Amino acid sequence: MSEQILIVAVKKPEQTTERFKSSLDELTSLSKTAGGTVKKIMTQNRNRIHPAYYIGEGKMEEIAEQIAELEIDLVISNDELSAGQLRNLGERFGVRIIDRSQLILDIFATRANTKEGKLQVELAQLQYMLPRLHGQGLALSRLGAGIGTRGPGETKLETDRRHIRQRIFDIKRRLKMVVGQREQYRNRRKSNHVFQIAIVGYTNAGKSTLFNRITRSQTLEEDQLFATLDPLTRKIQFPSGFRSLVTDTVGFLQDLPTSLIASFRSTLEEVTEADFILHVVDASHPDQEQHQDTVLTLLEELGAHSIPMLTVYNKQDLLTEEFIPAHHPSILISAFDERNIQDLLAKVEAILRDEWVWYRTILDPDQGKLIDRFAHETIVDEQVYDEEQMKYLMKGFIRESHPLTSQLKEQ
Repeated sequence: MSEQILIVAVKKPEQTTERFKSSLDELTSLSKTAGGTVKKIMTQNRNRIHPAYYIGEGKMEEIAEQIAELEIDLVISNDELSAGQLRNLGERFGVRIIDRSQLILDIFATRANTKEGKLQVELAQLQYMLPRLHGQGLALSRLGAGIGTRGPGETKLETDRRHIRQRIFDIKRRLKMVVGQREQYRNRRKSNHVFQIAIVGYTNAGKSTLFNRITRSQTLEEDQLFATLDPLTRKIQFPSGFRSLVTDTVGFLQDLPTSLIASFRSTLEEVTEADFILHVVDASHPDQEQHQDTVLTLLEELGAHSIPMLTVYNKQDLLTEEFIPAHHPSILISAFDERNIQDLLAKVEAILRDEWVWYRTILDPDQGKLIDRFAHETIVDEQVYDEEQMKYLMKGFIRESHPLTSQLKEQ
């Protein structure tokens, strides 16, 4: 039986109507992802958030009536609430109260699959809980199953702040080790000079679908927010024979809880190691410009904004009017169309050709290993065997920083 949800939101003067509406749409869709049913959304325009109750006294009466009438189980606030606000609203309404951050953390808790993902979610949940423990005694003792209580939140957290601080310390230590292992793995990939592509985008833009289509693999593809939490990396081969690694990353979201941004930094750091970024955008989404800005701002914060990027406008099949891309270079596709996937790979190769340097080399037939490296680590335009000279002639494009360039200079 899904929980009946009432959403409360305060619209502040600095928020545009569009932005406010889009954050409410997103919260509704997050609630659905968590398994709830949104029965009612109640909003209030205020110059500032009420320090004790988040909303004004008058609105509280209206909400209390709706809670009784619609048999609401859970009230979700669109903004992060303080310990005092959570306590006061809980006492006033007599039902569970959570905020947007807690909801997002809850979804992350059900989505994390790897050890690292689980640790990061637990860390974010504990860091969120710590300042709010005061006054949560009643709520915590009532914790059963339900949205906002999944993951490590189910342990008897009220026992002791010390216990939580210790646990936070332990998780950070364990995460450091995991990050260290990933660092080694990344360095190994770097020393092998493997070209790395990262797929980024707003949550639910179709990244995992695209990743599966490109790599012909079966990662989770769901029409849900945050379907992917753990970065996956696979090998792909381009039409020319050039090989690369592709990584699918966690979806970006506006107003992510700060504790989460910090914990997921290492997951997102995969992006900073990439040589090329595919930024997937849901072209059919009414709020796609805002989504693109959110992703680009986060990339800038990570220091990944100078990496060459192709904007992939996805879900072409859902468009009803002519589409004008906001960013270049770009391509408009449907991830389910095989021809579109081939066009996308060709487009990436075309961009790389523009960025890389042209080369021409002559190799002996017994240099098999080297011929193979040129075939898979560069973009080969021509490879012919000269019968008279008994040599291979290869022409194509290569990254300036690739170790094979020194080989070419010697020639």
